[in-house]
Amino acid sequence: MGKNRKQINILVSNDDGIDAPGIFSLVQELKKIGTVTVVAPDEQRSAVGHAITMNYPLRVKKFFKNGKFFGFAVDGTPADSVKIAVRTILKDKPDLLISGINHGSNTAINIIYSGTVSAATEGTILGIPSIAVSLTTYDKPDFSFASKFSRKLTEFVIKKGLPKDTLLNVNVPPLKEKDIRGVRITRQGKSRWDDTFDVRRDPNNKEYYWLTGKLDVLDISEDIDLIAIFDKYVSITPIHFDLTAYSALSDIKSWKLEKLLKKRK
Repeated sequence: MGKNRKQINILVSNDDGIDAPGIFSLVQELKKIGTVTVVAPDEQRSAVGHAITMNYPLRVKKFFKNGKFFGFAVDGTPADSVKIAVRTILKDKPDLLISGINHGSNTAINIIYSGTVSAATEGTILGIPSIAVSLTTYDKPDFSFASKFSRKLTEFVIKKGLPKDTLLNVNVPPLKEKDIRGVRITRQGKSRWDDTFDVRRDPNNKEYYWLTGKLDVLDISEDIDLIAIFDKYVSITPIHFDLTAYSALSDIKSWKLEKLLKKRK
């Protein structure tokens, strides 16, 4: 039997920071279906991947928005926020973790760098059904449809569950609901950043470097996340944290690398 709505406990985090508009919009929707606890970085922590803090203590402060308690702000990474939420702040393990709503796309190679996805990955590692949600625009965002869809997906996942060690990476086109063509289950796209560093000078004439570049898309198949967004579909990609290249195992074994070690007499 499924839980009563008021019994559903949802943990929310992100990488844009606890004061970001995306997380606020998401929380307002999720409060319609359960109890929401927000534990998120105290400021922008985009593109930190799955970094965790080990060399200095973490500090957690209560964060208020519009005069009301909103959640807990952590001076660490998205993964830190999820760890400390589950291990320390929350009395019980949440029924679901949702990370977002990220301001910008987390498709293809960006998944590797994403703090949004890493918060959801940490949730999965800790045995919590987890979802990462991103709105695929860097312009002025309207999070209303993405928040509404996230709520519906959350309800479905809580009832249905997720495969073991698997999370959902969701990317939503920046469109009105009437313009969304549907939902497409996708693969992670293949892409590569063509990085360059602009060499610049600060006011003291000291040299510094500013990362820039463009994304090279290497696959335009219909069933990848990038193309689904282009086709005006919500992209849902099941991903996991097992990085083993299973298709390469037999080939690498055939190299007989044990020969690199001399046998002892």
